[in-house]
Amino acid sequence: MKRVFEKEFFGKRLIVETGEIAKQADGAIFTRFNDTVVLSTACCSDEPKEGDFFPLTVTYEEKQYAIGRIPGGFLRREGRPGEHATLTARLIDRPIRPMFSEGFRNEVQIINTVMSVDLDSTPEMTAMFGSSLALGISDIPFDGPIAGVYVGRVNGKLIINPTVEERENSDLNLAVAGTSEAINMVEAGANELSEEEMLDALMFGHEAVKILCEFQKEIIKEIGKPKREVSLYTPDATIKEDIYNRVGERMVKAISIFDKLERQNAIDALKNEIIDDYDNRDYKKEKDHKMTMLMVNDILEGMVANEVRRLITEEKIRPDGRKIDEIRPLSAKIDLLPRVHGSAMFTRGQTQVISTCTLGIKEDEQILESLSPEDSKRWMHHYNFPPFSVGEIGRTGTPGRREIGHGALGERALSYVLPSEEEFPYTIRCVAEVCESNGSSSQASICASCMALMAAGVPIKSMVSGIAMGLITSGPLDGNHPYTILTDIQGLEDHFGDMDFKVAGTENGITALQMDIKIKGVTREILHDALMQANKARAEIRGVMAQAISEPRKELSKWAPKFASFYIDKDKIREVIGTGGKVINEIIEECDKVKIDINDDGKVSIYHMNQDMILKAKETILNIARVVEIGDEFEGVVTRVEEFGAFVSLFGDKEGLCHVSKLANSYVKDAHDVVRVGETLKVKVIGIDEKGKISLSHKEFAPKNENNEKNNENKIEDKKRRFFRK
Repeated sequence: MKRVFEKEFFGKRLIVETGEIAKQADGAIFTRFNDTVVLSTACCSDEPKEGDFFPLTVTYEEKQYAIGRIPGGFLRREGRPGEHATLTARLIDRPIRPMFSEGFRNEVQIINTVMSVDLDSTPEMTAMFGSSLALGISDIPFDGPIAGVYVGRVNGKLIINPTVEERENSDLNLAVAGTSEAINMVEAGANELSEEEMLDALMFGHEAVKILCEFQKEIIKEIGKPKREVSLYTPDATIKEDIYNRVGERMVKAISIFDKLERQNAIDALKNEIIDDYDNRDYKKEKDHKMTMLMVNDILEGMVANEVRRLITEEKIRPDGRKIDEIRPLSAKIDLLPRVHGSAMFTRGQTQVISTCTLGIKEDEQILESLSPEDSKRWMHHYNFPPFSVGEIGRTGTPGRREIGHGALGERALSYVLPSEEEFPYTIRCVAEVCESNGSSSQASICASCMALMAAGVPIKSMVSGIAMGLITSGPLDGNHPYTILTDIQGLEDHFGDMDFKVAGTENGITALQMDIKIKGVTREILHDALMQANKARAEIRGVMAQAISEPRKELSKWAPKFASFYIDKDKIREVIGTGGKVINEIIEECDKVKIDINDDGKVSIYHMNQDMILKAKETILNIARVVEIGDEFEGVVTRVEEFGAFVSLFGDKEGLCHVSKLANSYVKDAHDVVRVGETLKVKVIGIDEKGKISLSHKEFAPKNENNEKNNENKIEDKKRRFFRK
């Protein structure tokens, strides 16, 4: 039976429908947020999957019909998810995943189909709301609800789910999600906001999240199904005791080895000792063999996790011996690669990234086909994480969700310091290649890319550095259990910790945040401590970066395209382009394949490696677009002489006629008597007829004939005398 629930949410209508659409799914919610409509479904397998992880899949499917558009391409149908859809799927996954019980192994799939879009009513957060509620009303065990909102800030005022116009004027783009009790996911970009300003925005967003969670609870209470019984995976106690007795003490020593590879080799040797033993035992069924090996691996992994957490929370000892607020050794270099436009390498401990910066023209912008308002972008930050960076053999090729997400984080962090298109009319692309990784390569990529931008001569406003913070808890965050915040987390601490909190920004404030946690949520106190600890670390990192390059270079690389920008009259654009592009193509050929972009507003941008070619093309275009006005003066070349006058080239293909009567201050019978073809003649525009023909005069600049003037004066005097006689 169809049920409808409605709520006013910050000036918009939120309508929830269920019981009519997608009835065979375990849970289905048809959510309307003003004119945005999203169908969210949740399904769960009956039996648990074999494996050591929770098999959750979240998708966000953007249908082009939602904004009245037919997809591009040959097939004219939606293809693989674009970057925006992938990032949104991750955004929904991250707050939902921690809300399933430890040991839950049943496969869960959440599909969000965006069917109608009102760009002022966020489809992303509508899908997150629907995903949580679909799980909540279903029989799938879920410890929610969760919800999320966007937070903007215009003229210092915080706004929930800002409109497109408000987002354009906002100095904050924050996504915050959580439960009624705590925040458990953050994704933010900010125009150098302070830590306190960011905290206020987070808490402001969480208050709105609470409203959505309470609305879900009301609906679940009324129509929610009883939760099904599922068997949670737990390791066998006998096997666990056996493994701890045999390698427990040696594992503690192995975990305390500082070097990552040496430590990992020691841990792997102990794991292999146990795994080989259990793998070679006799089993009645193959299923028993698989389940036992799964438990053995899980117990060994848990052994490492428990020891890492114990060392940090009880003894304040990190796996590599650092203090809790200590950064690993840092180094920074630039100009590794001779032919790229800009390059830099940033190393932090055993994490190392090489980034390159490439400058392109406007036609190099990325074309976007998504449901977001943007249809292109001139700034791209790409992140690659090859398997050799962690000493493994693995898949290469198309970037996965993690690589897309890390690239987007760096793109957001650096976007707030980039020059505008008017200041610097280039398309800009940075590519971060992770060469070695032991924690937080995404933040290392931000540091490396920032230096690459400066090395390329991109006039960024401030230097950006990033750091990853961690959290290790000893129990529930109820005030009775201590917790430890770690600066610059490495691989083990990230893998076994409770929080990965990435902070990037300048000396003036924060430009990007990203938080993922494995527990139910974190408090304002924890967020405050993490942000302040990160502030100190970011300053230390910027100091090392500044030793390599302290400010953007004043000149571009000789391998980068140079540019000139100027404006022409919009009415002249057609003349510059010519019929079928004839004129502009001739300019391109004559100027050694120069690149020319002309905007609808009359802005012209010219790019070439050779500055002389740019100047030549610029002069040609300005000549074509120049408007001649009466009174203008020119140094022109005589192109043709007739008896009645001389034709003078003014600029480009513009020429005018200087009539024989305007060639001198005395009588001239034939123009051939005073000018020759090829001579330079200074002229003044004295007339322009309806057809655009230009009349010129040289008399103003011609030498005056003194005898002629004397004769004229005598004639005037004679006329005066004759007049007075009469």
